[in-house]
Amino acid sequence: MSQQRLALWNTEEDLEEDVDLLAIGNYGQTVYDDAHIPQPQIDESTLLAMQQHMAQQAAFAQIPDVVKSFIVHFHQAVLDNNLAEITVAYESGWNKYTEKYYARTEWPEAELIAPLVNDDPIFLILYRELYYRHVYSRLQPNIDDRFHSYENSCELFNYLLNSDGPVQLELPEQWLWDIIDEFIYQYQVFCTWRSKPNSKNQEELMMLAEGGPVWSSYSVLNVLYSLMQKSKINEYITAQREGKSPEEIAEIVGEYGQRPLYRMLGYFSIIGLLRVHVHLGDFTLALKIMDNVELNQKSPFTRVTACHVATYYYVGFCYIMLRRYPDAIRTFVTILNFIMRMRQYHTRSYQYDQINKTADRMYALFAICHALSPSRLDDNIANIAKERYGEQYTKMSRGGSDALAAYEELFLYACPKFITANPPPYDDPEYTNNLLASADDESNAPASQPDSSQRHLELFLADVAAQLPVPTLRSFLKLYTSLGAAKIANFLDQDEEELVQEMMVLKQSSRSISRLPGTEGNSLLDGQTITTSDLNFVIDDNMVHIAESTVGRRYAGWFIKNTERAQKILDDIKNMPLPAPPKTSTDAAPAVEAPAPSRKPGRGGQKVAWAKV
Repeated sequence: MSQQRLALWNTEEDLEEDVDLLAIGNYGQTVYDDAHIPQPQIDESTLLAMQQHMAQQAAFAQIPDVVKSFIVHFHQAVLDNNLAEITVAYESGWNKYTEKYYARTEWPEAELIAPLVNDDPIFLILYRELYYRHVYSRLQPNIDDRFHSYENSCELFNYLLNSDGPVQLELPEQWLWDIIDEFIYQYQVFCTWRSKPNSKNQEELMMLAEGGPVWSSYSVLNVLYSLMQKSKINEYITAQREGKSPEEIAEIVGEYGQRPLYRMLGYFSIIGLLRVHVHLGDFTLALKIMDNVELNQKSPFTRVTACHVATYYYVGFCYIMLRRYPDAIRTFVTILNFIMRMRQYHTRSYQYDQINKTADRMYALFAICHALSPSRLDDNIANIAKERYGEQYTKMSRGGSDALAAYEELFLYACPKFITANPPPYDDPEYTNNLLASADDESNAPASQPDSSQRHLELFLADVAAQLPVPTLRSFLKLYTSLGAAKIANFLDQDEEELVQEMMVLKQSSRSISRLPGTEGNSLLDGQTITTSDLNFVIDDNMVHIAESTVGRRYAGWFIKNTERAQKILDDIKNMPLPAPPKTSTDAAPAVEAPAPSRKPGRGGQKVAWAKV
């Protein structure tokens, strides 16, 4: 057995020797070269897509989990048409996470959060609307943001207007107004930015030349008028005013007008057209578009505070530019009193700052109207306006050379941002080449478009300048009942002919077209000529006869108001509990309880807290 093993071992040794003799090539000596393996050919587009996908994954991982959960919840609420959940997510959740995570940065792009919402195209359009609104309000939009926001707005309105039948979508009224409001705001901002060619670089000039109808006035007006026609909102308002039954109204407005989404979008489009026509400078058409909208507390636009304030602001400004100062004063007084009463509720709104800014501008416009047409419609609002703009109001009321500067200051501060409807000819190659050639030489640069605000300011100041001598002339006439024209001219160091002209200006400024009480249902353009001044005069053979009518104070209203206030204070005092008794020292005699009073019939079992003696 041992010999067999020995023979086997010898055989293994022979095998090893054979292997060594064969010398299995250069195994272990040749280095493995991976250059001989062919590399896969990846084109540039595929590589770019892979890199973009990896970047999206990294950006998606950086989104906070609470934001992802919020977007999923928001999407589900939109799918379910749950107005309560949508309202909470829109007004509370979006603003909460904006302040916490995206106060200085953009929200994640729609393509990034698309997997969270199963690539729902409708929700992504709504999400982009919020995304670009955040960019415009908190950040500085670039030209890509301006173009893409327009494309997203077109997608949204095409979905609403060109779908097969009314869309099955429900959104809160606040969001619907914000969609119209932001659409007009972005149009106004783009027109202002587009009208300044000197600040554009070569890429922006080329994009504007190829942009076509991006944010054109025609496209914006077309959207708003289309929403009005699709919803038949004017027919709906007229039918409601005539007291028709719901079945008759449904037959009149059709399937689109019955949907709250289209009805409110059509209604807000009327307010939007009012705003657009004011920006374009057509104040008569702006009021004409409001023929079917009543300015009262029962109108649907009052349900959205921002829409309520904006409506009265633009209507009041239209009255100023049409020289109907009494109507403008009445409009501003109505909305400013509303803001004062509801101020404690506005503090909870995310639009609190915007409402306050608009109210401050209306106080400035009220001061202008009050200086041009003094009125005692509301002393409280007048006092607030004088407190805020006391220096300017004093100059405007006194007249003279300093008044024009005060009018100009307040007008430029409080007026809307006017726009120019037609853009510069960026599609003209010669114009574009001149812009590019003059980029380094500003002296040869083409002139920018004229500022529309300056044009409207000049028209307003031209009317104001004619009325500057009126306050001084009024102060002289109030001192007399009859006076010779030569004597008045001597006081003012003027010629008699110039004095007669100024007196005619005074006569004209004391008359205005105004809506009379009881005509609230009529057009905002309707009205009759009334006298707005308490001073009247006639000129008879170079003698001026003055008659001043003094309106007595309405004591009845004053007493009623203060009586109600005193009654309320008395009721509050009666409902207050009696003060707690003072604490007695331990050394004092024990307290004796007073007998409980018997309840008298007819008091309703009123309890009285009696203190111990």
